[in-house]
Amino acid sequence: MEANIRGNCKAKNRLFLPVELVQLLYLRFVKEMDGYSGDVDSDSTKQQERHYYLLSELQTLVKDLPSSFQQRLSYNTLSDLALALIDGTVYEIVQGLLDIQHLTEKNLYNQRQKLHCEHQGLKQDLVRKHKDALQSCKSHNLALLKSNQQAELEALEIRVREEQRMMDKKIVAEIDQKVIDQQNTLEKAGVPGFYITTNPQELTLQMNLLELILKLQQKESQSGIL
Repeated sequence: MEANIRGNCKAKNRLFLPVELVQLLYLRFVKEMDGYSGDVDSDSTKQQERHYYLLSELQTLVKDLPSSFQQRLSYNTLSDLALALIDGTVYEIVQGLLDIQHLTEKNLYNQRQKLHCEHQGLKQDLVRKHKDALQSCKSHNLALLKSNQQAELEALEIRVREEQRMMDKKIVAEIDQKVIDQQNTLEKAGVPGFYITTNPQELTLQMNLLELILKLQQKESQSGIL
């Protein structure tokens, strides 16, 4: 029985690592954790330095804004904005939104120009038609013809104004929607001051914030930081 117990103990002892190896592995683990901690501390320090740099730059750029908006851009707001800009993601988002905006504006402009050209063509065709009709008109029908032609011109003018009004309404609606999309995207990205609003003062503040972001992005690009 005793022999069996000793045998079992020896068999169990084989499942454990030697003390020296355990100590060696422990020391290696501690060293690796120290290195990991050092990397984390280093990254944290770099982030703090970048945050301080961005905050300092923003405070300088704010001085170019009207005093009424300088007062609204508090230290905390600028600090939060600097935090949002640390990794450069917001720069990319803003640039993407601007690219979409420019494409939208170009498309809307082309649509309006196309409509304008169509209207010009309609007017020219009508004038040509009226000129031909006048040349072949009998004198006793001239007064009636001119009256009918005047009515046609007025009807065309009404049509042109209405189509222009509808086009302008469409353009304003699309631009307003793009503004909402921008506000929503930047709010989700954690950029302070951005949320969906139609308040003129808040919109102006958001435009100023975008201006700060773009100026800072340009400065960092020129200096080779980005």
